[in-house]
Formats: sequence, C-alpha cells, structure tokens
Amino acid sequence: MTAERFNEHRDLLTGVAYRILGSAADAEDVVQEVWLRWSEVDQAEIASPKAYLVRVTTNLAIDRFRWVRSRRETYIGPWLPEPIITEPDVSEHAELADSVELALLVVLETLSPLERAVFVLREAFGFSHAEIAEIVGRGEPAVRQLARRARDHVRERRPRFDVDRRQRKLVTERFIGACAGGDMDGLMALLAGEVTLVGDGGGKARAPLRVLSGAGNVAAFMTAIATEDGIAKFLRSIGAPPVTSIAMEVVDVNGGPGVVISADGHVITVVSLVVADGLIQTIYLIANPDKITHL
Repeated sequence: MTAERFNEHRDLLTGVAYRILGSAADAEDVVQEVWLRWSEVDQAEIASPKAYLVRVTTNLAIDRFRWVRSRRETYIGPWLPEPIITEPDVSEHAELADSVELALLVVLETLSPLERAVFVLREAFGFSHAEIAEIVGRGEPAVRQLARRARDHVRERRPRFDVDRRQRKLVTERFIGACAGGDMDGLMALLAGEVTLVGDGGGKARAPLRVLSGAGNVAAFMTAIATEDGIAKFLRSIGAPPVTSIAMEVVDVNGGPGVVISADGHVITVVSLVVADGLIQTIYLIANPDKITHL
C-alpha cells in the first residue's frame, strides 16, 4: 500500500521537481529522496498523501536548486535545461506542454528558487495560493505577491512562439533538410534576421561558447557542423569512435517538435526551435553528454 499510494502521485512529483530544477536527473534524485521519506513516515498521521508528497518534493527541489545554481556559476559556456522526450498525447495538453518548453525553462532560471517553485505550482499545476502557502511555508499574501512577480517576470522575458504544432513541425523538418543537405540558402529562408543560437556543450562537447546572433552566423555554423568533417570533429570532442550512421529525427522535445540527432543509435545532440511568424527565432542546441544520456 505504501508503494501504491506513492506511485499514484509519482508523475506529478517528477513533473514538479523537473520544472523547478530543469534537470531530469536531479528531479529523479529528488523523487527518490521523497520516496525514502514517505516509506519511513507514519502514514496514518497524514491526512492527504498528495499534499504531503508535493510539499516534500517542492522543498527538496528548492534546496537542490539553490545548490545546483551555485555550481552553474562555473559552467563552461551557456547553460541550458536538460531536455526530455514527451509523448504526443502529453503535448496535446497545452498547459502542461507549455510549462516544459525549453524557452520557458530558460526564463525560469532567472527567478529566485522560491519564485520558481510558486510559479510552477500555480501556473503549471493549478494549485491555489492557499495550497502553495501551506507547501512552501509562507503566508498567503506573500505567496500571492511572489506569484504575481514571477508571472510578470516570465511574461516580459518569455519568447513567443507559434502555437500551431503542424507549422512548427513543418519548419523543423525543413530545418533538418537544409542542415543535412548543406543548403545555406534554404536555411537562411527559415531563419529570422535576428535569430540566436544557444549551444550547451558544457565543455565536454563541441558547441559555441557564446550565443551566436544573426541569420548569417547561425546558418554558417549549422551547415558547417552538419558536414562529414563537422560531425567527425564533434564526435572527437565527446571521445566517440568513428560511426557508420547518423540519423536526424523529429520528435516531441519538451512539449513541442524538436530534433534528436543520433550516431549509431546513441543520442549525441538535441535541438529545439522557437518558431514565430513561420521563422526560427531561437535555436537551443544541447550537446553536453551528461544532459542527453538518459534519452
């Protein structure tokens, strides 16, 4: 019964932890710690298992976020959240899909740990201000203020993107074709003039150490790394042996169409695009092996 009750809420707990931390690995660690605490507590004294589990998960995630944020200060190059593969049926639930978008998770990195937790609980999972106050141990007026400040902050900084999934998928597929074919003109036609590319190699894989800006710079980089020589250099950067096959596939990444690039069946890069007005506004390229091995 202990495990059964816990597993009823496991997906919720993992979802809360992931959105607060931006890391699937850290989220799993938090949920495992919650399970250990749950298995040791006297459950007869717990009126609401869900409320208890969400409270413990949230507070452990807040503490862990404070710790990992300090480590990110020495991170090599831009830091991006750890991508997850989402099922198409999950992505159809707009609120939950939107709340794991990489573009949103990047903005959430600029919030304080407590603001981030309040935002996630309120905007992604619909907890009331009173419920959140109980979870984070703050008064309801303070929680309302935190929620409003976090929501305004996100609204000001969050990139807008096309909500039409079919158009986003079409642009993503054309993006793959242009990169794989070395079609500079075709790629330029897909990019907004002020497009940016944020690459996360973590010092362990070949990726830009600074944000690239401008259609010309981004197109030149993408077509260069898609060549045989570019792929060979990338594989050497992660210590991989020569491979026999490279595959690019459009899959659901963090609630929207994305690209998973594999070498001999092993994922080596994940790409997520922010698309607006039919053009690519931002490219997130995640190549740090530590962030994609779980895929």
